[in-house]
Amino acid sequence: MKTGLVLCRTGMGSSMMLRIKLDQVIAENKFPIELSHDVMSGANSYNVDLIITMKDLVSEFKDSGVYVIGVLDIMDKKYMKAELVKFFESTT
Repeated sequence: MKTGLVLCRTGMGSSMMLRIKLDQVIAENKFPIELSHDVMSGANSYNVDLIITMKDLVSEFKDSGVYVIGVLDIMDKKYMKAELVKFFESTT
């Protein structure tokens, strides 16, 4: 089982909305991953395999050593599925 962290900049709800959509994609495709969500400042409190955030925040994690997915549209479940497939393919 993999672990993932959904992050947003300020905690105004975008990470929760993104997590809800991701949970739907994960359930529909039976991906073996458990997600948490938090604000950027809380990222260092987690040891995860994957970070999912908005596209403009991806560069914040370039030196983290963690696989990062940047999302442009939090309603685009097709994109999320494709990116999660890439993640799982890269970890096998």
